[in-house]
Amino acid sequence: MAHVATNKEGHSYDENNDAQKMVFDLGAFVGDLTVEDDASSDDISLEGLQQELEECKNDDVVANILSKGTKLREYTKGVENNIRQVELDSIQDYIKESDNLVSLHDQIRDCDSILSQMETLLSGFQAEIGSISSDIKILQEKSMDMGLKLKNRKMTESKLAKFVEDIIVPPKMVDIIVDGEVNDEYMRTLEILSKKLKFVEVDLMVKTSKALKDVQPELEKLRQKAVSKVFDFVVQKLYALRKPKTNIQILQQNVLLKYKYVVSFLKEHGKEVYIEVRGAYIDTMNKVLSAHFRAYIQALEKLQLDIATSSDLIGVETRNTSLFSRGREPLKNRSAVFALGERRKILKEIEEPALIPHIAEASSMKYPYEVLFRSLHKLLMDTATSEYHFCDDFFGEESIFYDIFAGPFSVIDEHFNSILPNCYDAIGVMLMIRIIHQHQLIMSRRRIPCLDSYLDKVNIALWPRFKMVFDLHLNSLRTANVKTLWEDDVHPHYVMRRYAEFTASLIHLNVEYGDGQLELNLERLRMAIDDLLIKLAKSFPRPKLQTVFLINNYDMTIAEADPEGGKIQMHFEELLKSNTALFVEELLLEHFSDLIKFVKTRASEDPSASSEKPITVAEVEPLVKDFGSRWKAAIELMHKDVITSFSNFLCGMEILRAALTQLLLYYTRLSDSIKRIVGGSALNKDLVSISSIMYEIRKYSRTF
Repeated sequence: MAHVATNKEGHSYDENNDAQKMVFDLGAFVGDLTVEDDASSDDISLEGLQQELEECKNDDVVANILSKGTKLREYTKGVENNIRQVELDSIQDYIKESDNLVSLHDQIRDCDSILSQMETLLSGFQAEIGSISSDIKILQEKSMDMGLKLKNRKMTESKLAKFVEDIIVPPKMVDIIVDGEVNDEYMRTLEILSKKLKFVEVDLMVKTSKALKDVQPELEKLRQKAVSKVFDFVVQKLYALRKPKTNIQILQQNVLLKYKYVVSFLKEHGKEVYIEVRGAYIDTMNKVLSAHFRAYIQALEKLQLDIATSSDLIGVETRNTSLFSRGREPLKNRSAVFALGERRKILKEIEEPALIPHIAEASSMKYPYEVLFRSLHKLLMDTATSEYHFCDDFFGEESIFYDIFAGPFSVIDEHFNSILPNCYDAIGVMLMIRIIHQHQLIMSRRRIPCLDSYLDKVNIALWPRFKMVFDLHLNSLRTANVKTLWEDDVHPHYVMRRYAEFTASLIHLNVEYGDGQLELNLERLRMAIDDLLIKLAKSFPRPKLQTVFLINNYDMTIAEADPEGGKIQMHFEELLKSNTALFVEELLLEHFSDLIKFVKTRASEDPSASSEKPITVAEVEPLVKDFGSRWKAAIELMHKDVITSFSNFLCGMEILRAALTQLLLYYTRLSDSIKRIVGGSALNKDLVSISSIMYEIRKYSRTF
């Protein structure tokens, strides 16, 4: 191999001769390879051979050898010869490619030289790049430093510019503040001045600056001048509110609110002057509104219609009311003392505009006090709402409202305290209570709390007055003189009519409120009227007249009752039902006493049973003949009696029908009893047929 390598480097031979010689030399050099017997093979242990054979069973080569029966040594020699042959062939291949290998070696060496030069160039380039990177880094640091300096300078410039802008006093601003009129431009200038004043007062750095020493005296002079000028302007506008017939709300909305910033300026930079302006406005509005409400109340008082006096009570005798004291009052207003009537409309007109007194006076209109009460408080609510919003917008203080309205509240309280102690109109007081409740809801929807305490105070004043007047009505029934109240007339009594109207009115006004205390008071009133009505009924000499009197009064009470009458209405319906049954019996006894007595005592007896005194034909024959001879005339008399006794025609007809039905029942029982009597068939010719009686009943039923 060493020889071959030497030939590659320096010499050239004939290819064919050299190849043959090289083959020969290699064969001689290698020689025959022999495998000697291992002398120690006899000593080899065969332990585990079986296991190894089992493991090699699946090997293809081993299986092939075992199948052919080839000896291991021979096979081994064959393998070694093959390997040696392959090695020789490989050597021959390398020898054939020796020139290519030499050429490849030269090429590799040339490449190595070129790469060495490239490496030198790249190393130089890398050094240059490193130098450039260092320069770039230096430039970057310089750029960042310059950028930071620029940013700081801009920030300084901005702050300095703002400082200069905030602290300097431009000549134009001085001219406007000193010589200008108070208008939109003046208010914009005031805003600028306000910012400058705040700037020098708030910033600590400004207070220590030298520039402030030059500017501060000028700013103070401008502040004083602005405060003085604004004060004169606002006071002048406030004086306009005092002029007669001035529309205050229009002046507030269109003039004062337009200049509301001047008040803000005074509040911030002229506190003492602001307090003076605030006090001037409060004093002005207090007097103006007090005068307006006083004049309005005086005009309303001329429209008042007196409804009730201390003697207009349920249980007071009509004859005790002087005709002379009522001479100037229309008779139709007397019914309004106890009946709600058209007065209920006021609750549906709760948000209608307030009355205009001179228009109502020109038309000679008069109104119950609750109408005037609603108008007065509607005006109060609207005025208070407007003033509350204005105080909040103009001054930024809601508390000013209460100082302003102390006067108007006092005027209204003075009027109300003079009216309420002389008010004996219980329905009117209850209407005012409901009006106040509705007004509270309106103010709640408006989200204006300024009248809450006032409306609560009025409500608290109204309830005791209502209770006092209600108790007067109650005591008038409890202490009523039956002898003076009694009239020889079975028609509804005027006291009961008053009670019915009064109760129905209060129940109607309580439907949506469910006031338990009022319901309790109405129950007490019902007990009192029950006692008085029984006493009046007992003044009639005959029981029948007593019953008719009670029925007429109960029927009238039910007719007047509100649909939501509840327990009180049910109570009178039960009384009407029981007294109607009692009257029916009395009416029938008056015309058919013998028949009714027989039916109640003997009709249920069984003639076939042993009895000391059995029913006989002779006993019932007079009853049958008597009924047959006059039953139609008796029914006609009953009809006339009912028509004249009961003021309510429908009620009378219902009672007559009940009486005729009961009569039919009695006569039917008599007929059944006759059928059971021995020989009773002899009376059949005298018996009136049931169909005839039914015909008469239907005839009278058709009349209603």
